[in-house]
Amino acid sequence: MTDEVWKRAEVESPCVKICVVHPEAKICVGCRRTLAEIGAWSAMTPEARRAVMAELPGRAALLGRRRGGRAGRLAD
Repeated sequence: MTDEVWKRAEVESPCVKICVVHPEAKICVGCRRTLAEIGAWSAMTPEARRAVMAELPGRAALLGRRRGGRAGRLAD
């Protein structure tokens, strides 16, 4: 599979190819978009995409701290 879809001349997709929906926040852990935003992305205007992109950094707090892995062991 090629990455041509990510190289088109339009507002970039925030997709980082880590497509996992957080069970509580209901947003993608990789790009932080909602399922509705992901589904509508290809039909959105550039302005609507920019608006979503502007909101994404603020959504990081919705994901919270991971409980497992190395960070979880170091916290103990």
